[in-house]
Amino acid sequence: MALVPLATLAAPPADGSVINLWPEGVPGQVADASAEKFEDGRWSQVHAPTLTYYAAGVDRPTRTAVIVCPGGGYGFLSWEREGVQYAKWLNTLGVSAFILKSRLKEYDHPRPLQDVLRALRYVRANAADLGIEPDRIGVMGSSAGGHLAASASTLFDLPEGRTGADIDAVSARPDFAILMYPVISMIDGVTHAGSKANLIGADASPDLVALTSLEQQVSAATPPTLLIHTQADTSVPIENSIRYFQALTAAGVPGELYAYERGSHGMGMVDGLGTSSAWPARAAEWLRERGLLTPPAKAK
Repeated sequence: MALVPLATLAAPPADGSVINLWPEGVPGQVADASAEKFEDGRWSQVHAPTLTYYAAGVDRPTRTAVIVCPGGGYGFLSWEREGVQYAKWLNTLGVSAFILKSRLKEYDHPRPLQDVLRALRYVRANAADLGIEPDRIGVMGSSAGGHLAASASTLFDLPEGRTGADIDAVSARPDFAILMYPVISMIDGVTHAGSKANLIGADASPDLVALTSLEQQVSAATPPTLLIHTQADTSVPIENSIRYFQALTAAGVPGELYAYERGSHGMGMVDGLGTSSAWPARAAEWLRERGLLTPPAKAK
């Protein structure tokens, strides 16, 4: 695979660097784009998608990277709770993290998908400069960010996910996925109504509902996936994770599902929720079991 040169940086990025995902221009940018907003730890009205880089500690390099997709119903991005907190936790494991600031309700499908697929292609194309391996790049998403991460896991070859740039030749398939209380289905009665309305519209065609109901898009090429959800989640029913896990099983894809009793939607890394607050330890175990927390032999 030929590496695409870093598009916006003259040198490998420093910790905290913000990387412009579309230096050639954002595809389909709305003409009357209003100013982006950052309030109370949340981004909204996103028109300039970026990646914010959180470098793994030099004392524990794993050469593994994760693109983090915050939740927010495709209406905002829960940047601090489901972005920065996760990135810093991944860093303690020796994993590099890139928080994705993706487009939201101002743009419908496939624009957010284009953003996450461009992020995967960018990180993979520049893996050597970033100190990671091109086959150790995963996605992690929460709620609607979980839908976006699962979209990358299942729709990575969708033609609408490409824009004609040279970097489209780089694979956008994640190597693994961690999905936190994800929106998976767009089927009424299972979906999160706000996420559906913001991404495809409440009255979307049956074909579009099927395409974005990701339990219907799982294949043998879908990457190994860890799902974390709770019975107490009244916003995004646990049925979403159950359906995705069943689809992974039917397709022969390695998957694990932690179905906890306690913990409301958007729990993030909150303490005091019984066994569900221990999910970071379980996720670290899953990453370790997959060999992602130790450097590959060739990199030692």
